[in-house]
Amino acid sequence: MFYYMTQILGDVPGGNLFNYITFRAGGATMTALLISFILAPWMINTLRNRQGRGQPIRADGPQSHLTTKVGTPTMGGLLILLASIGSTLLWGNLQNIFLWIALLTTMGFGLIGFADDYSKLCGHSSDGVPGRVKLVLESLIAIVAIIFISANLPPELATSYAVPFFKDLLLPFGLPLYLIAGLIVIVGSSNAVHLTDGLDGLAIVPTMIAAASFGFIAYLVGNAIFANYLQVHYVPGTGELAVFCAALIGSGLGFLWYNAPPAAVFMGDTGSLALGAALGTIAIITKHELVLAIIGGLFVLEAVSVIVQVASFKLTGKRVFAMAPLHHHFEQRGWAESTIVIRFWIISVVLALVGLATLKLR
Repeated sequence: MFYYMTQILGDVPGGNLFNYITFRAGGATMTALLISFILAPWMINTLRNRQGRGQPIRADGPQSHLTTKVGTPTMGGLLILLASIGSTLLWGNLQNIFLWIALLTTMGFGLIGFADDYSKLCGHSSDGVPGRVKLVLESLIAIVAIIFISANLPPELATSYAVPFFKDLLLPFGLPLYLIAGLIVIVGSSNAVHLTDGLDGLAIVPTMIAAASFGFIAYLVGNAIFANYLQVHYVPGTGELAVFCAALIGSGLGFLWYNAPPAAVFMGDTGSLALGAALGTIAIITKHELVLAIIGGLFVLEAVSVIVQVASFKLTGKRVFAMAPLHHHFEQRGWAESTIVIRFWIISVVLALVGLATLKLR
């Protein structure tokens, strides 16, 4: 909105600053943080009063959670969504199609997560909306997003994946395979973040690290000079996604203030599904889908641990891990919650640095 107003009003003192993505990204971060701090106390109290028992805790999960986390309200993802989307609408260029695709996809997955959280609370159970129903809804939203992304990408990139470490190598899929591959990226990323969200502060910090990394990537890929220098594929218009990523960081910081151990609120599926979908969507738009698997490697490890655990138990009757996802395995091995969380944060930083290194190593 601010960007649009300066374009209408013309020569306003200081208005030229709004032409710079970096300035608006900084403004989006601080605005999202401010919105989070203003809304959080009221929202947490409202959620606590309305939810009563708080988020249903898995009976088959770590037994310590049945005492330490019971009664904690969920749906804190509403705070993240309101702050990040509200800030983006204020600071972003609302004529940018990629910005709207990312926002609407994030909101769509957030609504699915909200329905799941609401179902759990009403049923006083950790089951929620049936998995197949969620998967179908997520797939429909993802397919629509991918079609719009493909339609607005340069023709040579519309149905191809760029390969890290190679400056010109593209994997041409054709639209049907491209839809399937994109579906895996967005839905997979969404559910991987969801699986990671099991300890206080565990999911939000790696999400902010990934958002910061992709904000940087989006800015470079959307700038013809930087893209040419780094020998990455130039995608006009992606720079505006840096504003959205910056808003995610600001809202994430505000949420972390209340989600830090011991958490006053959980993000729930409302937040985790939306944040994962946002990262997946941005990765597809910037043509860094494969790099997401590196930068978001922690989320991949958590998801793979569940897949391996389920497959092993069904095929052999034995479990590979003491409990899945992976963070619960270390809990069962006696690691303190804070130790797991901080070490996973460190892993996320290292993986983000490796992912960013692909920009230059070509």
